[in-house]
Amino acid sequence: MGHHDQTLAELRKPTRSLRQAIPDAWTAFQALHGAAMSDGAVPARLKEAVALAIAVVKQCDGCIAYHAKAAARAGAAPEEVAELLAVALLMAGGPATVYGPRAWEAFEEFAETAAEAPARVGSAR
Repeated sequence: MGHHDQTLAELRKPTRSLRQAIPDAWTAFQALHGAAMSDGAVPARLKEAVALAIAVVKQCDGCIAYHAKAAARAGAAPEEVAELLAVALLMAGGPATVYGPRAWEAFEEFAETAAEAPARVGSAR
């Protein structure tokens, strides 16, 4: 298990607990997530890569791990992710020089795993 996969593993139990404490709000968030991230004029792979860049700007390690994994599973190309991380660097400046490499490392970690495993259907969460 890689470092970023470990981040996701550490979030599973508290996420499950919060989801049980606020089921209506969590279900609504999941519906919003599904609607926002599904294929449309912009393919899901690019939406996940954009979400990864936003996670860099927001400095959220859990978000970085989740969206790096989702971008890799959705088939985002390394070149697409790298260019979107450059946009995050432009928009966030110095902090993105810390969180951008974390995002890149996470994407590479999950892209390697995605390449080794057969495609899975369903949520990455």
